Amino acid sequence: MSSASTTENPNHSAVIEPPPPASRWRRWLPQISVVLAVLSLLLCWQLWQKMSTMQELLARQSSDAGQLSMQANSLAKNAQEQTQETAARVALLDARLSEVALQRTQLEELMQSLSRSRDENLVVDIESALGLAQQQAELTGSVQPMLAALQTAQKRLSKVAQPRLAPVLRAIQHDIDRLQSASLTDVPGLLIRLDELVVLVETLPPLNAVGPNSRAAHAPDKVLPPSWAQIWHDADWAWVGRRVWSEVTGLVRVSRIEQPEAVLLSPEQSYFARENLKLRLLNARLGLLARQTVTARNDLVTAERDMSQFFDLASRQGQTAKTLMKQVQTQIHLAEIPRLDGTMAALATAAAGR
Repeated sequence: MSSASTTENPNHSAVIEPPPPASRWRRWLPQISVVLAVLSLLLCWQLWQKMSTMQELLARQSSDAGQLSMQANSLAKNAQEQTQETAARVALLDARLSEVALQRTQLEELMQSLSRSRDENLVVDIESALGLAQQQAELTGSVQPMLAALQTAQKRLSKVAQPRLAPVLRAIQHDIDRLQSASLTDVPGLLIRLDELVVLVETLPPLNAVGPNSRAAHAPDKVLPPSWAQIWHDADWAWVGRRVWSEVTGLVRVSRIEQPEAVLLSPEQSYFARENLKLRLLNARLGLLARQTVTARNDLVTAERDMSQFFDLASRQGQTAKTLMKQVQTQIHLAEIPRLDGTMAALATAAAGR
């Protein structure tokens, strides 16, 4: 075809065209491939070397880790065994320590009981004496047993020159001053007055009494008339008229009674009213002995009301009973027996050795 085209174009000269760029690359492609293959082989060889080194390191580390784990397991087992053995020893030591502590406590108590000095015995003796005196004061209602015990304790402690007993002496002196200034009910005196009042109730005339127990019979200026035998013997006819007039006027008696309940009492009921009044007074006496001051005061108020309601307080016996009742009600106090708390606390401190 080229010869044909040359033949067809004889007037054109022959022109050589340059090869295209693709043909250049095709020319260098084998060399480039060889170079790349060599480089690839070099890289693969380096990677293979690195992987071999890493495998050796991993194998060495895994073997080391296995040995370390085996050693750790053996150490943990040994530690567990030692821990169990130590726990057993600690339990045994705790048991022995508790036994030693108990023996030490018993030994200290024994030594304390054996080595108690005279001062400690004195403190214990005084404490028991004061406790007994306080019980006696609560039973009798008087502070004299506590005062006597405090004064005796003060004398005994003043003979012992111990500085640690000085607070006890101060507490005893404070309690003595407090007891001496205390205001208490005179129970023995009140009991005597209540006994007199109970005896006096037997002779109290009731408000509805007639005859010799009436108010007219207790008039101070009343002159007793002579008997009928004396009048007939003396032939005193003036006294005959007086006696007849007295007998006639005595048939009817007019009096004023402020309490209408007293008029309705029969002689039998008057007896029971008198006995009820005596029981009220006896209950008040028992209340004072039992240190129940409120109950005794209430019984006395009720007894005073019954006495003024059913009995003649204008008579001589009534005035005496009224005076005794007022004295008893005035002397009752709501005071309690003081306690020796300060002295007891000081004795407890001294006995403890603080």
